[in-house]
Amino acid sequence: MALLENLPALLSRATVLLFVSDVRGLCVSRASASVLNLNCCLVLLPMCRVILAFLRGSQKVASKKTRRLLDKSKTFHVTCGVTICIFSVLHVAAHLVNALNFSENYNEEFLALNAANYRGEDPRKLLFATVPGLTGVIMVLVLFLMCTASTFAIRVSNYDIFWYTHNLFFVFYMLLMLHVSGGVLKYQTNLEEHPPGCFNPNKTLRQNLTVPKAFEELFPDYATEPFPEDFPVPEPFVQNHFMRICSEEPKFQSHFPETWFWISGPLCLYCVERLYRYIRSNKPVTITSVINHPSNVLEVRMMKDDFEARPGQYVILHCPRVSALESHPFTLTMCPTDTKATFGVHVKIVGDWTERFRDLLLLHSNQDTEILPIFQQRRYPKLYVDGPFGSPFEEALNYEVSLCVAGGIGVTPFASVLNTLLDGWKCYKLRRLYFIWVCRDIESFRWFADLLCMLHNKLWQENRPDYINIQLYLSQTDGIQKIIGEKYQALNSRLLIGRPQWKLLFDDIAKCNRRKTIGVFCCGPNKISKILHKLSNSSNSYGTRFEYNKESFS
Repeated sequence: MALLENLPALLSRATVLLFVSDVRGLCVSRASASVLNLNCCLVLLPMCRVILAFLRGSQKVASKKTRRLLDKSKTFHVTCGVTICIFSVLHVAAHLVNALNFSENYNEEFLALNAANYRGEDPRKLLFATVPGLTGVIMVLVLFLMCTASTFAIRVSNYDIFWYTHNLFFVFYMLLMLHVSGGVLKYQTNLEEHPPGCFNPNKTLRQNLTVPKAFEELFPDYATEPFPEDFPVPEPFVQNHFMRICSEEPKFQSHFPETWFWISGPLCLYCVERLYRYIRSNKPVTITSVINHPSNVLEVRMMKDDFEARPGQYVILHCPRVSALESHPFTLTMCPTDTKATFGVHVKIVGDWTERFRDLLLLHSNQDTEILPIFQQRRYPKLYVDGPFGSPFEEALNYEVSLCVAGGIGVTPFASVLNTLLDGWKCYKLRRLYFIWVCRDIESFRWFADLLCMLHNKLWQENRPDYINIQLYLSQTDGIQKIIGEKYQALNSRLLIGRPQWKLLFDDIAKCNRRKTIGVFCCGPNKISKILHKLSNSSNSYGTRFEYNKESFS
């Protein structure tokens, strides 16, 4: 990201290097444009979320390893974006050199190739008074806004800026289509009649240039007329000197813009998907209950016709009264089943959008829990749900043994898995679940304490107490007595103080599950994620293999 923040300095340095090292600007600009075409094509594909969810859920991709690659869509998108920024700097620098060369090396004999109108023309006219130049300048400004607003500091401090500037991608693509229509770069259309390096006798005589000795006896002294087309050419001379005769002047034509071939398909695919998502989510959901949990967490339960979702998936919520354009993703903590159509999300109140959303839902209510009768639905704002979309946590039920690690509000994707197991676990491949939850304060465990107790009691009644191994870690000891009571007695012995000893934990799990493949799922701070990733890639003496999956948040 530091590279993106220094784009102006890099642009100036690259321009100087190109000019001083006598690199051909047109070649560099063409090469960088090809790289930009490829990445502008690929950068849209990871954002086709419906297609990614379809590929994962329909089992079209049979290999688990291949399906895990779909979880890298965000990383792939960021990589393409950074590549676009880097090669845009190179492309702009090359064209700055081209503008100087067109102005200083103007030649009246090659009018078709000249972008300048006369020798010494101000290069700024080529940049600001032509369609390719002006659209290029605007695209640089748009790309600069998108890149700077994508940095970690801005995304954390003000997500709205990132959201609105990132939607300028549509303006960028429209300008890109206009940018390539200028026809600045041309190619020769008559290579057979005028091959590169050929000898043009008519032009040579008219310019009174010295001709080869082999032709001196053949040229009349008064020769000012066009060279006869049927005049015999000494074949040995042509063969010995690797020279060909030009039959006509070179002709040039503008390149057909190849960018259309690269971006039209992905752009149309993305637009069709956005249209499908708009049609699918244009009907507001019915809010059935709103629960205000401790530690600034709001639970919203909803119903929607024909809504289907799998554990671990997420949805995008849009509330027009909060923001006309802004929407945010939230992991499903409860999925609809055959017996109930209700689904829900837990919203951590951080930022302006979530604060306004909470205030609208809990308006005129001082209760922690409010059940909303159908006839009172008009009191509450309209809420639209787009999704569901796939995530790495869908694979948690597809392993025989899974290790789920949550940090704070990162427990939400695992809540839907626990709710699904509460409805019935025998139909899934999963036979043992290690659930680790780390929180800073004791009140956070109350978000899903009831769910954990119900699942624990159900498994004991079915004589499978070893199906789930629950470990709760509290980093602060204030108020620890609040959760220890009759209602949460099942969690009492599983509540530990401090942080997990990850190395010992992995060794113990590997020892108890020899020669098995264990799925590791993490949703929490990057510090925990890096530790788990490193331990998953480490070898052990028990033949146990750990496959790492994660979803980080900030």
